Amino acid sequence: MADLKRADLSADVVSRWSSAPCPVLVTDADGVVVALNAAAERLFPQAAPGVVLAEAITGWPDGVIEGVRGADESWDRSYEVHPVTHDDGTTTWWLTENTDARLAETALRTERRRAQFLAEASTALLGSLNLQRCMQVAGKLAVQHLADAALLITPAPQRPVPAVLCVRGREPEQIELAAELSEVPGLAEALQGFPPVPSRWIDPAAAPAWLIPPGFGDVGSIVVTPLPGHGVPAGALVLLRKAERAAFTEDEEIFARLFAARSGVAMSAARMFAQQSSITETLMRELLPPALPEVAGAELAGRYRAALESERVGGDFYDVYPAAGDGRESLVVLGDVCGKGVEAAVLTGKVRNTLHALLPLAADHHRVLSMLNDALLSSHHTRFVTLALASVSPLAAGLRLRLTCAGHLPPLIVRADGVVEVVETVGTVVGVLPEIDTTTVEVTLAPGETCLLYTDGITEARGGPLGDQMFGEERLHEALARCADMPAEAIAEHVHMLAAEWARGRDHDDIAVVVIAAPDRDRKRL
Repeated sequence: MADLKRADLSADVVSRWSSAPCPVLVTDADGVVVALNAAAERLFPQAAPGVVLAEAITGWPDGVIEGVRGADESWDRSYEVHPVTHDDGTTTWWLTENTDARLAETALRTERRRAQFLAEASTALLGSLNLQRCMQVAGKLAVQHLADAALLITPAPQRPVPAVLCVRGREPEQIELAAELSEVPGLAEALQGFPPVPSRWIDPAAAPAWLIPPGFGDVGSIVVTPLPGHGVPAGALVLLRKAERAAFTEDEEIFARLFAARSGVAMSAARMFAQQSSITETLMRELLPPALPEVAGAELAGRYRAALESERVGGDFYDVYPAAGDGRESLVVLGDVCGKGVEAAVLTGKVRNTLHALLPLAADHHRVLSMLNDALLSSHHTRFVTLALASVSPLAAGLRLRLTCAGHLPPLIVRADGVVEVVETVGTVVGVLPEIDTTTVEVTLAPGETCLLYTDGITEARGGPLGDQMFGEERLHEALARCADMPAEAIAEHVHMLAAEWARGRDHDDIAVVVIAAPDRDRKRL
């Protein structure tokens, strides 16, 4: 047979494999090649008869032979080896090609590895809502899996531009770029969210000095890709590989863009969170009860607790407006807007702003409350508000209070001997009816005596042994009776803590307390 190199083999043995399309070799008991068909000869020209097979072909016979390239082949193949031993001691080696299966398995392993990396990257990137921390994590991941150095640049209208530089083996570094970004092809466009230019279009030798980290060496390949965000670009990612490493392939560039997409979303979320936090903090400063100012001749103290643990603001509020001149009264306001949370807090802010605008009329409680009522009705709000107003003026010994309630719980007076009195002032809630009725009551506080303004979050707090009993007015009166001659701060804290302890973490309404006390000069000397 023309296509057969053989030793002393029987025709029967030869006929089994000489015409096989796959490579076939025959060795004797010593592993010496005695014959091979034409397919094997083309694939293994070094495996001639008389040659020891294991010496001619590296890795033989481990079950799979990879990286085989025949005389007329331009790419590597792999084969599975199946030996068949015969009675005469010879062995026939059948080789079946599995190149496609191997490539598919390799591709599958690569995709699984990349999918796992992207999943882990997403978790790591979303683990922090701090923008700088998010950029540092993205840079670290990039140099661990994609490149030797990574530069994450955030879009900024001014110079210098903030960025994070990561180099393999080093800690991330926060830097500022004052250079002209357009010196790197595609970078200015990537910062605007345009598609990336192919890596092969970027000449590493032309990379500007500011792009190359100190001590990095020669750059062999550069990838520039956008960091897409939520509606607006989150920045750009620049990947650098050293000259001694293989350049980025098209497949690797696509994978880098997938990673950049996840990084951009995380950075965009962090930036949005920072913006929202700043806005929220600004609004909270306006909505939260303020620090109480000093009022001539009086001690003031206040406490506030929102109904919802997840919220800092709610529907209860208080404000103090010190007298603008001698002989004028200071005004203390405590209110309760119907509802809880941010929605109630929004109306609270409007009520407080309206009351502030009505301060020139503060001497006339009824007029102030009526004008506030008109303002709320004209705004088409479906919520109402209850209010307690206290105008405070100093006396030679003690304080004079004018108290008016509009649908609110009546103030309580704690006398020096521990007697608790209810101020009989009643009125209509504000924001419901076209006209309101109010009653103003004047009260005098001797030194050491106190007036308590409070919201129903105190008396309606549910708790106790069974968890369903309201704290109630009786318990509040008993607690206040024990507070005779105590400083305002101590009384406010005591009442607040009693209500919180009674509720023990259960749902409760907003809580607000304001204490107005006539200072006891004798107590101060103790």
